[in-house]
Amino acid sequence: MSISLGALTIEDPVILAPMSGVTDLPFRRLVKRSGAGLVVSEMIASEAMIRASRRTLKMSSNCEEEFPMAVQLAGCEPETMAEAARLNADRGAAIIDINFGCPVKKVVNKQAGSALMRDEALAGRILEAVVRAVSLPVTLKMRLGWDDQNRNAPRLARIAEEAGIRMITIHGRTRCQLYGGSADWNAVGDVRAATSLPLIVNGDIEDGPSALEAMQRSGADGVMVGRAACGRPWLLAQISRFLKGQSAGPEPSPEQRGEVVLEHYEAMLSYYGLEKGLRMARKHLSWYAHGLCGANSFRESINRETDPERVRQAIRVLFDLESQVLAA
Repeated sequence: MSISLGALTIEDPVILAPMSGVTDLPFRRLVKRSGAGLVVSEMIASEAMIRASRRTLKMSSNCEEEFPMAVQLAGCEPETMAEAARLNADRGAAIIDINFGCPVKKVVNKQAGSALMRDEALAGRILEAVVRAVSLPVTLKMRLGWDDQNRNAPRLARIAEEAGIRMITIHGRTRCQLYGGSADWNAVGDVRAATSLPLIVNGDIEDGPSALEAMQRSGADGVMVGRAACGRPWLLAQISRFLKGQSAGPEPSPEQRGEVVLEHYEAMLSYYGLEKGLRMARKHLSWYAHGLCGANSFRESINRETDPERVRQAIRVLFDLESQVLAA
């Protein structure tokens, strides 16, 4: 089930998707340690990377600690993308991933992300420039197309293969779908038919059975998991075991989950500093609390709380309560 990208091998192609504001270093490190085959940084604007903005540098820092790790770049100028790729290669990235899939307006309005699927000539020049710039494997993530009338992912996949791209990930929606509707795994199969490159399917993969079905319907060689991993950093390891024909295993106990949450929380405080770390941790803590007894009151309290120690206490109380509920 492994994927070879030249000298680099992804032993378990169950990959953490890049998610802005989510896949920062503390979360990536936790997911990688739990058993993910590959983690990908938050999308980084190539122009900002070159300007060495403090925030952008932090988004991709400490690559060697997560090896192999992919840094995802977005932009619309070939030479700028190439220079950003060189900078990240020098800083320890194992893979450079190019974003042709982001659907949000602030990216698309700059002619980056999924907007590049409407300009195949420019897309090709970007791919060629980045491949020439680094000796690392360069991969591509995109959608099925801009809209249902323009599903050109198979054509772009052929352009990518000719440019020297080593692996392609397809989110099974068009840009105009954003994150609505259902991912079309069958349509990803059209890309499989167009290229011999390793193919990763993305979109609506929530567990082992959905991962297996997505691979079977698309012909993909692996899966990329996004939103379903929020609050469940152990999920990718469970999917990997399932795809190997093993038992995915039970969900962690409340005690085990509480330990993971506290570790993640402390890592965020250390990485961002107390004030920002507490603020950034709130969404993760809300995801961890989903479905637990007392989750609503927990969210309300941590969203108002400014004392890091009281948040720690709230985490302990939440998971102690869950243990008592399950034991009753």
